[in-house]
Amino acid sequence: MRIAVDPGPRDGPVRIRRLADDGAPLGFEETLTDLAPVAELEREHGPRWVFARAHTYRRLLAAGVDVARAHDVELVEGLLVGAAGHYGQPHGLAAATARLHGRTPDPDPPAGDDGPPALFETGPATDELTEVVAVHAAQQRALAAAGPRMRLLAAAESAGMLVAEEMTCYGLPWHPDIHDRLLTELLGPRPVLGGRPPNLAALAEKVTAAFGGRQLNPDSPAEVLRAFARAGHELETTRSWELRRIDHPAVEPLLAYKELARLHSAHGWSWLRTWVDGGRFRPEYVVGGVVSGRWASRGGGALQIPRAVRAAVRADPGWRLVVADAAQLEPRVLAALSGDHALALGEDDLYTALAAREFGGDRAKAKLALLSAMYGQTSGGAGVLLATLRRRFPAAMGYVEDAARAGEEGRLVRSHLGRTCPPARPGHEQPAAARARGRFTRNFVVQATAAEWALVLLAELRLQLRAARSPARLVFFQHDEVLLHTPAAAAEEAAAAVRAAAETAGRRLFGASPVRFPMQLRIVEGYDER
Repeated sequence: MRIAVDPGPRDGPVRIRRLADDGAPLGFEETLTDLAPVAELEREHGPRWVFARAHTYRRLLAAGVDVARAHDVELVEGLLVGAAGHYGQPHGLAAATARLHGRTPDPDPPAGDDGPPALFETGPATDELTEVVAVHAAQQRALAAAGPRMRLLAAAESAGMLVAEEMTCYGLPWHPDIHDRLLTELLGPRPVLGGRPPNLAALAEKVTAAFGGRQLNPDSPAEVLRAFARAGHELETTRSWELRRIDHPAVEPLLAYKELARLHSAHGWSWLRTWVDGGRFRPEYVVGGVVSGRWASRGGGALQIPRAVRAAVRADPGWRLVVADAAQLEPRVLAALSGDHALALGEDDLYTALAAREFGGDRAKAKLALLSAMYGQTSGGAGVLLATLRRRFPAAMGYVEDAARAGEEGRLVRSHLGRTCPPARPGHEQPAAARARGRFTRNFVVQATAAEWALVLLAELRLQLRAARSPARLVFFQHDEVLLHTPAAAAEEAAAAVRAAAETAGRRLFGASPVRFPMQLRIVEGYDER
């Protein structure tokens, strides 16, 4: 059974509509006085709840109601719009409703905006529950026609929404005192009236001195480029890799300055005051926020926690963190996609195993070869390494090269479950633009499928933890890494659940493929511990 829900205004009545699996309404609309009966329906029937968007579930969680399964109308609409070759077009509930009635959709509202209050609406009044029911039924028809892979993708994407909202609600354990100490050690005491911390100021003075004492703002790329030009070094950018290529006394302090300035700006004291509350970091995750299906975050830089401050992520007393990441996920995905299973031999370290067989034991060469194959790099000696891969693994290389060719020709490519790349833009037929699109589609088919594997992992892990009534909580996720916060006594069981979920995710995507997706696990008190 499915139940569409409109939580309505805060503290107001809740409206629901029971649905058949194909989306057809069953009975009449029901009005509930509050969210308590929703929790009772979840316990009694375990339906798949049909939500307009993630914020619907946020309202339920705030009232203490969590659910096992869901269908996120707006996320699924985005998948279907992309599959039709229109990635990037509006896919919110209003746009889906307009599309259903043959109208041209208006742009989606800004992220996080659920629309203006009815008092200020200028268009015709809308009934969200009615729209959700109608759009969901149309989506069920489209998913049935698309086949089981797209249905799995829609279910996994919606499960990802549940995980994301729950992680935001629970929060990542974060110790402000440790964070403050780390910043002080690296940057010096916090400036009372703003400005540069002492260690940054000292590095800025060293950069200025290296250029003969002429005043220079190291935060200004234009000033830095002009200073190097006066010293006889013509640079195109101030990126670290380009700076390291030249011999000048300003390079070392400038690189150190850039690293600390990035920390101060992105995760400094201002960040700590804004984003950490009550010992928890609660970012807002954006499921499928990147074209490949990877997640993004809305503020807080959740997916880029620098190593310098990871010691601040610590389990509560008597608890542990279970940190798990997939070992060389994308090369394994390529082996499973292409059927070139020999590519993924060596479960502990794929690169080391490949190096021993093909590259004289040189792990760095093996890693460069595989990354070049997936990202389209041919410079810096990669061409010779790629020739070895083409000879030894023709199916795997053929898979990504076919995807690159499709991109160059302006065609669409799809992930294993059906996530679809953006269509070619006008001018893509120009040689440079065609090659760039080919490099993108070459990687898209692998990276998007890896994102699908991670989504299914999250969905399976969440269901396993719920079924076992485990106290462990998912608290962080980025690309191929998950963190759980768990009582110490339950840590081993939580780690076993991660391993089992990884195995299940591989089977759900690739059936009986011999390719395995091992998880590197550690049970620690702090995120920085190895």
